[in-house]
Amino acid sequence: MANRGLITAIAAVGAAQLLKPAIHYWQEGEWRPGKLVGSGGMPSSHSSGVSALAAYTAVKYGVRTPEFAIAAMLGIVVMYDAMNIRRHAGEIAIQVNDLDADVEKLAGHHPGIYHARRKEKLKESLGHQPSEVAAGAVLGALIGVLGAATARA
Repeated sequence: MANRGLITAIAAVGAAQLLKPAIHYWQEGEWRPGKLVGSGGMPSSHSSGVSALAAYTAVKYGVRTPEFAIAAMLGIVVMYDAMNIRRHAGEIAIQVNDLDADVEKLAGHHPGIYHARRKEKLKESLGHQPSEVAAGAVLGALIGVLGAATARA
């Protein structure tokens, strides 16, 4: 027997990922197919998944159940992490990636002459802005309710 709640949550993650390239193109005018599999961006697929699970659980079992409490707490932790910890880690990565050039400018040297630069940049798109988390949460809640409404008893 399939776990409809899990399938609904995974479908919400997939829906958010599928929307990312189109939304990025609409916002930035730049087509980036890599957004299909990358983290960060609009809407948050993590938020979409946990919100779908919480909404599905609320509709199927009620909000006064341990199942909903677990799904809701998972969602709170994931969305807090996306908006705060992972977003700040991305902002730090931007600073670290710019550090070589900043130090050379301050020292008055030409880039790359006096020390070896980092070969690879740190990934900068890790977390989400609050609007990206909110959009993911709304998308996920809609998919969660739809999943519960179409599930067999």
